[in-house]
Amino acid sequence: MTSLTNSLQKELDAFMSGLVRRNPGEREFHQAVFEVAECLIPFIEDHKKYKDAAILERLTEPDRVIMFRVTWEDDAGNIRADRAYRVQFNNSIGPYKGGMRFHPSVNLGILKFLGFEQTFKNSLTGLPIGGAKGGANFNPKGKSDREVMRFCQSLMVELHRHIGEDTDVPAGDIGVGAREISYMFGQYKRMENRFTGILTGKGLSFGGSLVRREATGYGAVYFTEDMLERAGEGFAGKTCVVSGSGNVALYCIEKLGLMGAKPVTASDSGGFVYDPDGIVGEKLEWLKELKEVRRGRVQEYAEHFGCEFHAGERPWAVPCELAFPCATQNELSGKDAQLLVDNGLIAIAEGANMPTDADGVEVFLDNKILYAPGKAANAGGVAVSGLEQSQNSLRISWSRGEVDARLRTIMREIHHQCVRYGNGKDNYVNYVKGANIGGFVKVADAMLAYGAV
Repeated sequence: MTSLTNSLQKELDAFMSGLVRRNPGEREFHQAVFEVAECLIPFIEDHKKYKDAAILERLTEPDRVIMFRVTWEDDAGNIRADRAYRVQFNNSIGPYKGGMRFHPSVNLGILKFLGFEQTFKNSLTGLPIGGAKGGANFNPKGKSDREVMRFCQSLMVELHRHIGEDTDVPAGDIGVGAREISYMFGQYKRMENRFTGILTGKGLSFGGSLVRREATGYGAVYFTEDMLERAGEGFAGKTCVVSGSGNVALYCIEKLGLMGAKPVTASDSGGFVYDPDGIVGEKLEWLKELKEVRRGRVQEYAEHFGCEFHAGERPWAVPCELAFPCATQNELSGKDAQLLVDNGLIAIAEGANMPTDADGVEVFLDNKILYAPGKAANAGGVAVSGLEQSQNSLRISWSRGEVDARLRTIMREIHHQCVRYGNGKDNYVNYVKGANIGGFVKVADAMLAYGAV
């Protein structure tokens, strides 16, 4: 992605060799660090203070990793045990902040990659929040509400020792929505005998913020609006391909429709639907009810509205001008990226964390596509989580318009930082470079100020 001199390439290779040796088998973590290090090593070479203080080496080691067993009882009376984690990566600029993920794929390497990314993402928001991530290999799919409640309560028995409103404030992620946050918050409140903003993504009746559910999807669209505007483009009439059908995807689809674009796909683990007339209006409301209330499959949308369903596939072969991968990591390969480019793509914004693999990123950058990496484009969720923390601390609630306006301002400022550090030849912005350096500088300067800690 970045052309390095021989000496810088050797430095990058040596750095990555050491990191892989210290963190064996953690493929996603290696991938995330490589993408950042490739941008940062030339920058650090020009700013010796960061090199002399070994900031990059320190920044790739989490402050601490907490791993524990969660024992719970299912509805049949069987005792079950899962493994849970909290990776507190860096709190140089504020309390740790990052989601909890419940999914069978959760392991230490994935959570370290997410916590590392979160550190940069949170820095880009301009809010005083550090980076963390957590989760468990528990699968909420197919579980009853009672089983999910018992798991969440058991998890919080251990997790509550390691979190606090000025220490670490978790949120939701894949598999952790309003239901799971509510159960965890209720258990924390019961154990601590305090009502405090210890989790974000809470219900509106007990300290949640308006626009939190919509924030990540809306934020990705706001960031894309700024990219398009800088390039003399807009949303009107553009066909958009979206992957996923969780909160991020649903509200990305909603905001795209409101901006005059035409979102035509949604997906889940079973495949994707393609609606050439657009997933807008009543059709979007039907899809929301399907996914948020009935917890159904997107195939039902295709059956109900008579459109195409592609089982076991992802939507990247659908011709479009704009793409929004909003499902999970590494869902978009180099082959997929080339297909999108060949079919007329002009911009892509990542609603998920690292959904494009290294080959795909290279394709987008080589073809001068407007490419917004997740640490910039999907920062809207944690931005409004930070705003929820502020409202909890102040014991107030802002209106929907106030929160949305603050979110819009934050996303615009993130775009400005990316342009500042990523603008290059022919006025093309390498948003990967811009986001990595922009997120790094604030954290690195704080680490320098603290000395060797």
